[in-house]
Amino acid sequence: MDKLFEIRRKNYIEIGQIYFWTATINKWQKLLEKDEFKHIILSSFEHLSKLNKLDVFAFVIMPNHTHTIWRTNELNGKETVQGSFLKYTAHEFKKLLSPSELINFYTNSINKNYEFWQRDSLAIHLYTPEVAFQKLDYLHNNPCTEHWQLATEPEEYQYSSASFYEMNELSYAFLKDLRLEF
Repeated sequence: MDKLFEIRRKNYIEIGQIYFWTATINKWQKLLEKDEFKHIILSSFEHLSKLNKLDVFAFVIMPNHTHTIWRTNELNGKETVQGSFLKYTAHEFKKLLSPSELINFYTNSINKNYEFWQRDSLAIHLYTPEVAFQKLDYLHNNPCTEHWQLATEPEEYQYSSASFYEMNELSYAFLKDLRLEF
């Protein structure tokens, strides 16, 4: 079949290309409000980056979702890198939740009992510098929106790469500079 007519899912990521990627907690629950859950996400970014499976250019961890600008470099064994990320973080989330909290993520599924992430994360290919930097601004400004009010300035929000881009602070060793890619 001609590649032009192939239908790709909205979460499709081509290895070696840069994407804006959004993963949302199941039913928009605010699981990521607690810092210990945010640290699981950061730990996964760090681990996959050290293995050279992933280049993280930007991120923000919100109470019920995360936005990332990244490039996957190769599969993680037989899994996609984003699949490994979702699976690892879900296993770690489960360890931190009490049975009464876990019930909020219960699913009647054949292959799992709990679902922490909504299916079909959103992946948008960043094919031009203009698109990439528009998504970078959107991602960094997310905590400052009227809806969230987590910070007054993007660089003030700790669980974001904004301070790297705005103040040249490297708080997260796994970060790579998107400006050097275009």
